[in-house]
Amino acid sequence: MRLFNFFRNTADINTGVAEYETNVGAVLLDVRTTEEYNDGHIDGSVNIPLDKISSVENTVKDKSTPLYVYCLSGGRSGQAVSYLKQIGYINAKNIGGISSYRGKVVK
Repeated sequence: MRLFNFFRNTADINTGVAEYETNVGAVLLDVRTTEEYNDGHIDGSVNIPLDKISSVENTVKDKSTPLYVYCLSGGRSGQAVSYLKQIGYINAKNIGGISSYRGKVVK
């Protein structure tokens, strides 16, 4: 059973957002589609859909900027964080999915 738990996404978006809010200069990055983002997102987040993640350097130029990345369930944000780390973003963190978020969302 432990092996299967290893592969499970254990990120907690509520903890991640709280950490983001205390980290001056951090970016909260939503990698869902534009349509999903417009249906409701966490206030202050920046939307760069996963299929356009290569454009992140236009928005976040400093690769040491803390990036808190979320999607719907944590899968796409995990893919985005892997890519971000490959291109040199040293503080990218998958905080999971908005589906588990207990805070307020805005449209």
